[in-house]
Amino acid sequence: MGLKNKFIVLLLTFTFVIKMNSSLFAQETQSPAILEYIQLYAPIAIEEMIRTGVPASIKIAQGILETNAGRGDLVMRSNNHFGIKCKTSWTGEKVFHDDDEEGECFRKYASAYDSYVDHSNYLKSQPRYSFLFSYNKDDYASWAWGLKKAGYATNPIYAQTVIKFIEQYSLNQLNSFETIPDGESLKSFLIALNSSSNTAIAVPGSTNQVNEKISGSQKADDANEADKEIIAEKESYPVGIFKVNGLKVIHAKKGTSLLAIAKKYKQQLSNLVYWNELSKNTAILNEDQLIFIQKKRKTGSTQFHIVNAHEDIREISQKEGIQLSSLLKLNKISLGMQPKAGEKLSLQIQRKDLPQLIGKHPTHVVKKGESLYTISKKYRVSIDSIKEANSIKNDDLQVGQRLKILK
Repeated sequence: MGLKNKFIVLLLTFTFVIKMNSSLFAQETQSPAILEYIQLYAPIAIEEMIRTGVPASIKIAQGILETNAGRGDLVMRSNNHFGIKCKTSWTGEKVFHDDDEEGECFRKYASAYDSYVDHSNYLKSQPRYSFLFSYNKDDYASWAWGLKKAGYATNPIYAQTVIKFIEQYSLNQLNSFETIPDGESLKSFLIALNSSSNTAIAVPGSTNQVNEKISGSQKADDANEADKEIIAEKESYPVGIFKVNGLKVIHAKKGTSLLAIAKKYKQQLSNLVYWNELSKNTAILNEDQLIFIQKKRKTGSTQFHIVNAHEDIREISQKEGIQLSSLLKLNKISLGMQPKAGEKLSLQIQRKDLPQLIGKHPTHVVKKGESLYTISKKYRVSIDSIKEANSIKNDDLQVGQRLKILK
């Protein structure tokens, strides 16, 4: 059965089960807040399930419980969707919240997406949760009771509540996705969820505040059908034009022609290259990324940015809508220097000290069978950056050749 047919079967099954639940358990009407929470964060939960094996149903049910469907005080102040406390290993921002005791330390995230990723990483990295991954992803009861057994929460009915949410909202249907659904499939899935209730809730991709909750950006402008040809439909960013730091930006797919973007948004190609600090030879984007269609500002909209793992300086400048040169100057660093994960970069005022850095530029020794493409993927940099850093004019490499990698 093809992926499209599988999705149709899943969609019909999901709708049928939801309607059956509504008729059989009429006394437990579905909460509009919970329905909206499911629609907002299901894409991230599916992505994390594919990446780490944590069932999407479990993540969503835990999120609903821990945040009171996104309305709790802790999540509103910290984007912490899973009640994860600071622990000794946490180096990011913190908030203090009354839980088992007064004023306990909880992790603070830049976005809901970061919280979902950290939750997966936390379960994968802690030995006490390792046994959970031996369970089938659809065995939600074992997962729920296992979390309680491992000490995830002190709530005596934690497992029962997680199970109740999964059953009442048929969340196990989310586990059926084997790949991250594309924009149209996901929209159809969410429309089916809407149609099974009497609640009218806009789906991701519309000009609704749900986009702001996920990306922290302003409302997306209306996007026509042609947008789908060149704009990435990723759950953490709206489709079409939206705003970061008050500036117009799009999220473009890997393989997109930069010239196509320039023509579509009536901009000079040279301006797009300059505004987004791209190599002057860039013709095709080699990864999904934000592309500004206005010149970025010299300061950010917030005071700081907390560095995530695998996040380089240019990525940070794009996420915050701040000129790369200004970001470097404000933090007294040079291009190629990489701050450590958890470091707080200044976005508005000149910092007094130097942030902690990962180290000097790595050097790669070319091995037999390697190419510029495989090396660029290994270090998560562009081929052009390797060629520019090493004054390479063509794509030929020699075994034993030493290459400086600028991140």
